Amino acid sequence: MKIIFEKSVAGRRGVRPPRQEGCPDPNLPVRLLRENPAELPELSELDVVRHFTELSRRNFGVDNGFYPLGSCTMKYNPKMAERVANLHGFSGLHPLLPQLPTGETLVQGALAVLYHMDHLLREICGMAAFTLQPLAGAHGELTGVMIIAAYHKHKGNRKTTLLIPDSAHGTNPASAAIAGYQVRVIPSDSNGYMDVAALEAALDGSIAGLMLTNPNTVGLFDPNIKRISELVHGVDGLMYYDGANLNPLLGKCRPGDMGFDIVHLNLHKTFATPHGGGGPGAGPVGVCERLTEFLPVSLVEERPDGTFYLNYDRPKSIGYIAPFYGNFGIILRAYAYILALGKEGLIRVAENATLNANYIMEKLKPYFDLPFDRVCKHECVFSAKRQTEHGVHAIDIAKALIDRGFHPPTMYFPMTVPEALMIEPTETESKETLDAFCDAMIEIAKLAKDDPQKITSCPTTTLVGRLDEVRAARQLDLASLK
Repeated sequence: MKIIFEKSVAGRRGVRPPRQEGCPDPNLPVRLLRENPAELPELSELDVVRHFTELSRRNFGVDNGFYPLGSCTMKYNPKMAERVANLHGFSGLHPLLPQLPTGETLVQGALAVLYHMDHLLREICGMAAFTLQPLAGAHGELTGVMIIAAYHKHKGNRKTTLLIPDSAHGTNPASAAIAGYQVRVIPSDSNGYMDVAALEAALDGSIAGLMLTNPNTVGLFDPNIKRISELVHGVDGLMYYDGANLNPLLGKCRPGDMGFDIVHLNLHKTFATPHGGGGPGAGPVGVCERLTEFLPVSLVEERPDGTFYLNYDRPKSIGYIAPFYGNFGIILRAYAYILALGKEGLIRVAENATLNANYIMEKLKPYFDLPFDRVCKHECVFSAKRQTEHGVHAIDIAKALIDRGFHPPTMYFPMTVPEALMIEPTETESKETLDAFCDAMIEIAKLAKDDPQKITSCPTTTLVGRLDEVRAARQLDLASLK
């Protein structure tokens, strides 16, 4: 398939209907125009439509296939939530609509959504307050770490280090470093949990807090979580909850009740809003009571008469961390999702996500190494170490799954498991889909033993065949378009 610039023909263009009399001039003032025309391809409307339609057919997403990407919760996005987000009263809003002379804003409905979403997330997570500004999970992490820094600065503490387990999501140490903290890694024990003895040995007056997800990245709920919280709080450290793995806990237990002081959520994972392709996302951050004064400005609050307003009077706040009030369209979708499911529905989400992961684990463990053979939560982690004896690696299994119509699971993460294959089915997939996926994995495992070349040569059904990924990374070949 040619790129769109290669399809360009000089002088070819689409047809635009003439502007009607009385309509405002759509052209920008001359002072805002480029000095030189943009170097854009010249195509007819038909050329453009066919080009992008063909591109869309080559995409893989949750609407056209199973996407078992571990630790990323690529679940189906209900169209009900899309319809709510497209209601004109929401989609037609502008964030700079003025206030009325009475002080009431013209966006009361939107403010009500933000206010009630804040309170729903408080109840779900056991937190005292939330900010909905962060634009993604990693952005929420950075916000949370900035709150940790503000808390210790306010108290006059000299804290320099954040603790992070060796199985943590990669954004955790990145967020800590961006905020100016040193990172100290705590190893896992033989059971797949964070080593409590190593944690205790690492705790001293320099420790600002611990960043942790529970269940962890091998899909296991840490039974030592209360003890861990007590140890960290014992040195005036804060407990930070990476909410990427909240899916199996909905309605079952709350991070706040485990001892966490700060929580970030991935609305684009747990609450079924669009995910992938770089966004858009939403990463709200919740805090316990003693940290509420450090939350970003502004916060939506309610007046005695039931109207809502934005409170900017927050002298200890860490300030703005995003334009306006976050990705409102994503927050709105997640709000509709929570209201549609209700308490019992969210509990079923957790139960079905856990059931599906354990179903896959039980079906596949005779064929792949299972480093931690016990009940998991929302995801299970296998190792392809057995297959490496025949020259087949995790990446080969991933390529073979593509040939069989499935998106690969996460590979080589967590790094605590060699040749890792992390599988998260989510609660939205049917037994028939899980069986088809397991059948494909079993077929691959058998071929890896009996005819490994059939696996190492995959993919064979795609438009682009097997690539030399190492060479592609080391010898970039970027086309120069004129």
